[in-house]
Amino acid sequence: MNPSSPPPPLSHQANPHKGRTGLDRILRAAGYSAAGLTAAYRGESAFRQEVFAAALMLPAAFWLGRGWVEIALLAGSVVLVMIVELLNSAIEAVVDRVGLELHDLSKRAKDLGSAAVMLSLLLAGGIWLGALWQRFA
Repeated sequence: MNPSSPPPPLSHQANPHKGRTGLDRILRAAGYSAAGLTAAYRGESAFRQEVFAAALMLPAAFWLGRGWVEIALLAGSVVLVMIVELLNSAIEAVVDRVGLELHDLSKRAKDLGSAAVMLSLLLAGGIWLGALWQRFA
């Protein structure tokens, strides 16, 4: 192989699971997603708190929202917080897997994930406060 030539394209043979297609792929992906949700619920107290809040807030979105757009914003903001929390937990797991020793890049990755959660919470809070203001002011 010439040192200046590009590397050969990655093939599906590198990972035998990448070759799955159709319904088998969808069912396996759904299983992995369920495993991820279960792991987050069991291992992350913040995610459990957000699930509890969502159980209260999602039905409340249908009562508080005055139309489908408002309902979608209210419910979507709650689900967004949970999505960002899952991503933050994934970042933390990968950083911890790499090593538990203190490192500036590890701290930065975890801090950035935490900041993303905070921003999603602020966004959801603003949407809900705005809807409450319109409903009761």
